[in-house]
Amino acid sequence: MANDVYEEENQRLVEGLSGKVRALKDLSIDIGHEVKGQNKFLNEVDNDFDSSGGLLSSTMGRLTKMSRAGHGRFMCYLILFALFVFFVLFYVIKFSTGSR
Repeated sequence: MANDVYEEENQRLVEGLSGKVRALKDLSIDIGHEVKGQNKFLNEVDNDFDSSGGLLSSTMGRLTKMSRAGHGRFMCYLILFALFVFFVLFYVIKFSTGSR
């Protein structure tokens, strides 16, 4: 009779443990899927940054070539335009976050 009680208790504990193991397995599978998705996303972002870096380096090459060609006036306009855009964006961001 005491053995039956112990056997029932062990069976109940084994069932509880198998449920926890199953939940852990499902969780680890979900984590694996999430990691694969995040790695794919990071690879895409890395490729985007590589292409942007190539575009920026070619643009800088053109700007350097233009500045060496004696087009100082155009370079001055370009710098003034960039500063204007920077300040406009600065004020837009400042006022949009300041109104909250």
